[in-house]
Amino acid sequence: MITVIAAIGTNNELGKGNDLIWHLPADLKRFKNVTSGHTIVMGRKTFESIGRPLPNRTTIIITRDKTYAQEGCIIVNSVEEAIASAPKGQKIFVIGGAQIYQYVLAKNLIDTLDITHVHDVFEADVYFPEIKEATWKEVAREDFKADEKNKYDYSFVSYQRI
Repeated sequence: MITVIAAIGTNNELGKGNDLIWHLPADLKRFKNVTSGHTIVMGRKTFESIGRPLPNRTTIIITRDKTYAQEGCIIVNSVEEAIASAPKGQKIFVIGGAQIYQYVLAKNLIDTLDITHVHDVFEADVYFPEIKEATWKEVAREDFKADEKNKYDYSFVSYQRI
């Protein structure tokens, strides 16, 4: 099972300047709970924005740089190599960036989308690909209002490939 996990704004905004464009503690907590004990796959820029391997997860970094190395991480040169390198029995979560999301969606390499929809419009320089109703069916949704910890209304939405 391969899942894309992402948080996106109303207009599919993902980030700006290689960083998140909002702070949503509930989403970060959910991300940790969902991905712990599994494999996370990301591009090099996404890894460098995080700055370290995340605890209790197998971290796979995709890069074109054949000399790139990071302690505690598996380094590969393609999405397909990342999938093949994941330990057996672990779910695989693709966590970014935009080019990796675009690739796995275009190549039909994933089964599910686990999306946090942040209900606001943000200035961004990277965007998530459109979630097309002809390809993806919403199968679960939890809606939340902004509160003292989370500045924006948001929804946790799961999609399955049709």
